[in-house]
Amino acid sequence: MSGGSDEEDESVIPEPAKKVVRSVTPAYRGRPDTEMTTIGIAYFLGLVIILIPLLPFIVVVWLISKITGYFARKAPTDRVP
Repeated sequence: MSGGSDEEDESVIPEPAKKVVRSVTPAYRGRPDTEMTTIGIAYFLGLVIILIPLLPFIVVVWLISKITGYFARKAPTDRVP
């Protein structure tokens, strides 16, 4: 514990900046990114081409999981009161 006054314990709030500092880098000017749009569309089409043939298998697995979940909820439990 120091014997200083309460004024020393208060936090110091900095003043707002009065002058803006210029940067040496030029300002960024956005542009359309058509290359990435093309890559994104090609990626999406590739996924669609892969997933459409797999869709029947996905549906069958989903149905089996729903049916087994239904029967698992209906099964009696071995709780001892």
